[in-house]
Amino acid sequence: MYVKLARPTSFALLLLCWLPLVVRAQSSKPSAHSLNVSVMDRTRVDSWQWFAAPPASNSYDYVESLVRIAVEQRLKSWDWRLEVSQPSILAAPDDATGSGTGQGQLGLGSTYYASNGGNPYPAAAFLKQGFARFNSEQSNLRIGRFEFVEGMETKPADHTIAWMQQQRIAHRLIGNFGFSNGQRSFDGLDLHSQMGPWNITAFAARADQGVFNMNGNPELNVDVQYLALTRAMGKHVLWRGFAIGFHDGRTGLTKTDNRSASLRATDHANIRIGTYGGNLLASIPAGPGQFDFLFWGAAQNGSWGSLSHKAGAATVEGGYQWGKVATRPWVRGGWFRSTGDENATDNSHNTYFQVLPTPRIYARLPFYNQMNSTEGFVQLMDQPVKAVALRSELHWLKLTSPHDLWYLGGGAFDNKVFGYVGRPANGTSSLASVADISADWHATKTLDLNFYYAYAQGKTVVSAIYPTGRNMQYGYVECVYHWSLHHAGN
Repeated sequence: MYVKLARPTSFALLLLCWLPLVVRAQSSKPSAHSLNVSVMDRTRVDSWQWFAAPPASNSYDYVESLVRIAVEQRLKSWDWRLEVSQPSILAAPDDATGSGTGQGQLGLGSTYYASNGGNPYPAAAFLKQGFARFNSEQSNLRIGRFEFVEGMETKPADHTIAWMQQQRIAHRLIGNFGFSNGQRSFDGLDLHSQMGPWNITAFAARADQGVFNMNGNPELNVDVQYLALTRAMGKHVLWRGFAIGFHDGRTGLTKTDNRSASLRATDHANIRIGTYGGNLLASIPAGPGQFDFLFWGAAQNGSWGSLSHKAGAATVEGGYQWGKVATRPWVRGGWFRSTGDENATDNSHNTYFQVLPTPRIYARLPFYNQMNSTEGFVQLMDQPVKAVALRSELHWLKLTSPHDLWYLGGGAFDNKVFGYVGRPANGTSSLASVADISADWHATKTLDLNFYYAYAQGKTVVSAIYPTGRNMQYGYVECVYHWSLHHAGN
């Protein structure tokens, strides 16, 4: 189902955002066999100042609106869910694509414009989820269209482990691209089985269109398989081993890598990549708080079109959270490195491939991703009051190989677009320094207000492409409204 909608208006979007402040939803407590209806409305106002690329416009604003309406029911041994998504963009810029070598789209506003046929006001409605899930005492099997996120197989009791699993492990290789307006779903099946402290998760599906394209209904010629074994060792240690198979059969598209344009244009072979890895999370009580530790690593092999593929990535992180301080301040730091390709003319592709992630979780200022990347970072989090969470980060970014590309994007989202973009490194590796701050306010039971601002100072890679202005700013204001109604069945 794909329905073209009329152009949204700013008045309507603002009304959707602030309606929860003046209307209180009535809901009843869910009961067995109840039919549940839920609505999620997310409205975000984005403001970009990309690196300068005159005469193109690198400073602009636009509005994102996403409405998701779902109906679901839980029966004795199975449950089902039907969900419709209605994303729209208001005033995507039509003049924010640079004409210089490698300048490309100047921020996500330009990406939305290009991904929707040059329409500054794209809008659509489509089937976001539609599945049936069969449940037993220790297992469940889901079949249909649904969202899937690797790394979220368990629900840890320790809040530190749970946060690290959600914010620093999940979405690295397979995710729903939840920050984007079109988002990502899969058509297939997944199986979850819990046996004491062990969890086995299996998943096989084809990816659907979406993300920056407002029509998320069509399937892509892209499929992925996933198998994970996860174990909790007491309350404070969690580990996982996983394997992922990925196939991209969109052979008519030109791949993004560091080969010459003529070589890439003649490579119409499929991409087939296997990824094998694991992670360890630990939370260690110490003094008035607790230390945390995280390790994640992955190795890859297979074929990148006509080239052989060998690559990998790893990260190590640690921190300390004060538990006896009212606001629970938390300081963390870490280091990440993924492989890049050193030779554009041999028969091997060595750039780490991020598969189908949600990249913004690991690049909050979304002008880079984790391919051909070396990064050091520091995080500071605090909660001055119960309903407000503050977070600030510093990142120092380099390209692992100066002979490879500066990569952006989060994977396949259209049968006409590869999904990853690369800009030339020009023989240098220093990319940027980034500082940001966010505030998330849980204003009411049904309304969240979120604020974000980031500043990037471009280094040699950036200044070679954008010589007239190598600094970037990005910020947004976002409101998210949740409403639900439960109708008791017989």
